[in-house]
Formats: sequence, structure tokens, C-alpha cells
Amino acid sequence: MVAVKPAEINAVLNRPPDVPVVLVHGPDAGLVAERVGRLIKAVIDSDDDPFRLLRLDGDIVAADPMRLADEANTISLFGGKRAIVIRAGSKSIVPGLKPLLEAPPADALVIVQAGDLARTSPLRTLCERSRAALTVPCYADGPRELAALLDEVMAVHGLRLDSDARVHLLSLLGADRQTTRNELEKLALYARGANTVTIGDVDAVCGDAASLAVDSLVDGTFLGDLKRLDMDCSRLFADGNDPGVLVGFLLRHGLMLLSARSQMESGVPAGQALEKMRLHFKRKDAVDRQLGIWPAQDLLLVTGDLGQAVARCRQNPLMRREIARVAMWAVAMRAARHRARN
Repeated sequence: MVAVKPAEINAVLNRPPDVPVVLVHGPDAGLVAERVGRLIKAVIDSDDDPFRLLRLDGDIVAADPMRLADEANTISLFGGKRAIVIRAGSKSIVPGLKPLLEAPPADALVIVQAGDLARTSPLRTLCERSRAALTVPCYADGPRELAALLDEVMAVHGLRLDSDARVHLLSLLGADRQTTRNELEKLALYARGANTVTIGDVDAVCGDAASLAVDSLVDGTFLGDLKRLDMDCSRLFADGNDPGVLVGFLLRHGLMLLSARSQMESGVPAGQALEKMRLHFKRKDAVDRQLGIWPAQDLLLVTGDLGQAVARCRQNPLMRREIARVAMWAVAMRAARHRARN
């Protein structure tokens, strides 16, 4: 069965269809773990029932493929459907899954938890082509998903964000779902007792070095600062940031610049276009300079290139760093040429 569409994922997680195998995979490890947890609770109403929940290492299943079928067909001691979670490892678990797809167990759901799988991966191919399996992709949260998560967490704690805090917070979050949720929970705890979360609260809790490095990378790239780009890129890669996600940040910023620059070329004053971007005050000067060197036509070209780079990062996970670096340098070199002409 093909991958679940983004708009349908919540419904599937709340009430999994009657299939024996669900593959949850993607570069956002935090989101993968969260969705696996939701599937478990949908099946057994808990996440720690030892009689109805079994966790297996993928390499163990790879070494003994028939064990999975035996476990899946074992009846729970106290009745009820069971959940079996397999964390995919370095070895293939396809031989263990095939018997379940051909002869589904009556009372078990096998949930495969995997990382970023290439489109041609045997595991992903098996599940996407089988009518007895479901695949749930987990990519980095976009603006809409981040906003929904932010509202969800703040509502639980009875808090609201003022408009500036909301815009600033959304610009800081998004690389990993679990990290994002943790940051939001920390912010809610920090603001406990207040009705409204301010931009000062956000800076105090979420304005960490990694977020500042991402902003520096984005601004350095669109200003054509090659030395700064190289330094920030190397640091963020070394810290474990997903290259595809970083290119996504560049794409989002490029689209914001394109919108503002198009307004300017239609007669809107530069200051007004800049204000509409709702940036943190510390970044306004850098972005103002970017708007001064980038024409809308070129921003349209580079955002198209960045979008393609994001797709290539997903399709070629082993080459993500190289793809990301080439895309970033292409933008920075173009910015440097514009700056030299101005």
C-alpha cells in the first residue's frame, strides 16, 4: 500500500486500519518515535503492558526470521490485540515480514520503526507494494505542523503566545519533533503562572546556540558570506543536524525573501515589506541587506533549486551532506555576485 498522505496520518494513528504491518520511517527520529507511540496506544491503550507489547531488535529478527511469525501468532495471556515493535537495524528484516504479509496474524500489529529509508530500500519497497502493509513517512515539520503542535502544547498548559513570540518561536523550531516538543514543554514550564508567553520568555528558554547557528547559516548564505557559510555548515553537521532539514530552512527563508522582494518591486516600501516578515529584531538588519541585493527573479530561481535539493536529500540519504553543501554554496555564490555588482 502506498504511503499515507499527510492529511490522513492523524486518522490512521488514532484508528489503525486492519493490516498486520505498519512501517513508520523518515529522517525526523523524534516524529517517528512519537507516531510509533501513538500506534501502540491505539492498539493496547498503554505503552508498557508486558503482556500485550513486545519490542524486538531488528538484527534479532534478521538472524531468526521465523521468530517474528511465531511472536505475531502468539495469543496474549489475558486476551486482546498485541503490538510488536521492531526497531530496524543494519540487517534486513524483509524475510521475517513476508510471511506476515502473506498470512496475517489474527491479533497482532507489527510496527516497524525505521530511519530515513531510500525509495529503493527493500523494506520500504516491500511495505509500499503490499496491500497488507501501511507506510507512515515522517519528515521534518513544516510551518503548518509546527503551528499546530505549538497550539496543542500551549493549550494543554493554558497559555497563549503574543504575536511576536509566536513568529520568533516558529523560526527556532522544527528540526526534530521530539526536540520541538521538549522545547515547548520547557517554555510552558518557564511561563507557568502567566497567561501570555512573550518573546523574552522564548529567548530565555529556546534561543540556544544551535538555533542561532541556523540563523547565521541562513543569513550567511543569502548574503554570500562564504567563510561564514562554511563554518556554520560544518558546525551544524558535526552537531548531528539533518542536512535536508537545513536546506529546508534555507528554502523557507528564500520564499519569505521572494514574497517581500516581489512586494517591493510592485511599489511597497522596503521597510513595510520587511515588517511584514515579522522577524526577530536581531535579524532585521541582515535580512534588510539581503532584500537589497536579491532581485525577485533570482530568488524565484534559487528557491526552485533549493526545493529540488530538499527532494534529492530525501531520495539519496547517503549523499545528503554533499547535496546540501552544493545547494548552499550555489546560493551563496550567486549572492556574492549580486553583492559585488551593487
